[in-house]
Amino acid sequence: MKHLSTLVMGAILALGLATNAVAVDYKVIQPEKSKVTFQYKQMGVAMDGRFKKFAAQLSFDPAKPAAAKAEIEIDLASIDAGSSDADDEVIGKTWFNVKAFPKATFVAKQIKATGANQFDVTGVLTIKGKSQDIKFPLKLVAQGNAAVFSGGFVMRRADFAIGEGMWAKFDVVANDIQVNFQLTANSGK
Repeated sequence: MKHLSTLVMGAILALGLATNAVAVDYKVIQPEKSKVTFQYKQMGVAMDGRFKKFAAQLSFDPAKPAAAKAEIEIDLASIDAGSSDADDEVIGKTWFNVKAFPKATFVAKQIKATGANQFDVTGVLTIKGKSQDIKFPLKLVAQGNAAVFSGGFVMRRADFAIGEGMWAKFDVVANDIQVNFQLTANSGK
């Protein structure tokens, strides 16, 4: 009888551990292991850039994506567009106008599982006071008590009045900007 109760207790404990292993709520972003980058074409030449400062709020349990919450706020003045001249230009009024609009934000409205550790995210991107609904695929890679969330989408700068006046045409700087992100988050346990 003692053997049976030990076996039952072991099975209950194993089930409890298995449940805890699956029920992970990633909440704490690790900025030093995360990045937001972008690619675009200037006069037909591929260019890369990144944002050095951003903050993210996250509550994500892969087993319950519909209950997830995700929000990111990017400090537009932290842009690294490849040169100090380019950085100074794009924070100005005709581009990001950081004096009036210092932050860009994305707020997830819906997250749906599409496969193992694969999700579709729908939300609202706001830049320069203009908001657009966007949708993109998200991939999750678990690494111990952390996970790496990666994804990307194409943003059209004209939708947000980024590059006005003489910069409004797309022959010098293309309209399509590829935005990519990789956020590493801990479970916060």
